[in-house]
Amino acid sequence: NEENVPEWRRAEFEAVKGENLKTGRAWAIKEALRPFWTYRYPQRAADYFRRWYFWATHSRLSAVVSAAKTLQAHLPNILTYFRHRLTNATAEGLNRKIQMVKEMACGFRNREHYKTAIYFHCGGLDLYPRLEASA
Repeated sequence: NEENVPEWRRAEFEAVKGENLKTGRAWAIKEALRPFWTYRYPQRAADYFRRWYFWATHSRLSAVVSAAKTLQAHLPNILTYFRHRLTNATAEGLNRKIQMVKEMACGFRNREHYKTAIYFHCGGLDLYPRLEASA
């Protein structure tokens, strides 16, 4: 992201940005999609996406074309974000955490141990019980 480039790298970044490199073009196309998420109305977002999609698919960059086609295939579902402003990011984060628990354990003896590990790592429980201070 351009705003995250440190000041001491700014001149180098601007020089590379000015070159007509494939990486630079891919980066510019990726950055051009950012404003898409700021639209408030689905139809306006769809219009913006249509223009962006044309640019991306005519870029002659196979990875960009592939990504654009994937987004196009899921566009109706993506546009529901503009109606409801909801995402499944929380569920995806929790699923990732559960997968990490599974990977750390290298398997579980049975489902009960697996459930216990998930509750322990994802349940927000305190490890140690609270002790009452004696007066």
